[in-house]
Amino acid sequence: MAEKFVPEITTELRKDIVRVPEVILQASGIRVFGKKIRSIIFTTDIAIVCNNNANAVIAVYPFTPHPAITKGIIEAANIPVFSGVGGGLTQGTRSAYMSMFAEAQGSIGVVLNAPTPIETVRQVCEVVDIPVISTVTSIYTPIDEKLEAGVSIINISAGKKTVETVAYFRAKYPELPIIATGGPTDEGILATIEAGANAITYTPPSNGQLFSKKMENYRQKEQKETE
Repeated sequence: MAEKFVPEITTELRKDIVRVPEVILQASGIRVFGKKIRSIIFTTDIAIVCNNNANAVIAVYPFTPHPAITKGIIEAANIPVFSGVGGGLTQGTRSAYMSMFAEAQGSIGVVLNAPTPIETVRQVCEVVDIPVISTVTSIYTPIDEKLEAGVSIINISAGKKTVETVAYFRAKYPELPIIATGGPTDEGILATIEAGANAITYTPPSNGQLFSKKMENYRQKEQKETE
């Protein structure tokens, strides 16, 4: 069957956006509240949050979760946001409160780090009516109790062993929604999808890298205009 033509509408000012790899379209996707999500951009940079073509944002960061950060990202985004609510250093009541705040602000789901104790998982699952996502860092990450407590999606980030980790959990849980990092290449992303990932997180170039490329284009343009 021939691929259907997809019209694209943009403007001169909005055409320069971060685009996720097209190979991610081969993922099945996860339908959350009626929205099918295949591509998830991993960033907390407001400028990138506002300028990308991903289906959703995953906003987790290596600091204590703070309501101001969650609020700023959700307000800037025009796509669904999965908000980090701790689980490592931040646990217990604070994670539960952050989850309630994230839901109230419009998050489509909350993300707990891999070390999150089961007590915190239960607290979060009891107070929100949005998906609770548990991060998995290896095949040794214990998730059975977390799934029983209410976790509905796992987010696999296992570095070079992501593909085998996805395959391991897919074999163990045939119908469990799985998000996973796909790496920087189409080959790596496709391997992750074929291993069983339903959606792929994509880490975009940094703001500095993107701006450096744009500045180089400006320099080349100025050079041509003066020659």
